[in-house]
Amino acid sequence: MTEQSTELRIEGNAIELRFVRESDFDAYYAFLQDPELNRLTGSHQDFSREEIGNWIRKIGVANEDRIDLMIVLKETGELLGEVVLNERDTDNRSANIRIGIQGTQHRGCGYGTEAMIRMLRYGFDTLNLHRIHLGVYAFNPRAIHVYEKIGFQREGLQRDVLFMDGMFHDMIMMAILEDEFRLLHG
Repeated sequence: MTEQSTELRIEGNAIELRFVRESDFDAYYAFLQDPELNRLTGSHQDFSREEIGNWIRKIGVANEDRIDLMIVLKETGELLGEVVLNERDTDNRSANIRIGIQGTQHRGCGYGTEAMIRMLRYGFDTLNLHRIHLGVYAFNPRAIHVYEKIGFQREGLQRDVLFMDGMFHDMIMMAILEDEFRLLHG
């Protein structure tokens, strides 16, 4: 795979997207321990420091079916979260996208919206994707609003897909096509 290198950087206005570095270990570990982030993403998993170290080594290099980029605040270099294109299907020109922003102080600031738009542009323009999809839990109206504002369309509902906090939750399936993205974001 030649379109991705360890030097991949996507510049935004307030943020930069880049591969994870070994020096990000402590910030990335803290990111994965954020209880609200884990709730919003439906994660039940606890990660050891060793598992995180192994994962950083795996995602810090080019990978055929996924691109994991850290969201970094340009002004300070602080790691805010990650945005990931995964489940890449080159035959059908599609991929899944997911995002996580650490800490309530960083949510609602526009960083996630900017990171999503930059990663979508990379997916459509550089990776030649036609369709990018995601799943979002119905109890996350803020994310649903952002995805719809970006241009994602609701495609369906997976009922009772997550059991968390003693109850089942639905997942809303959403997607955006390259022509829809270009119409809204140039």
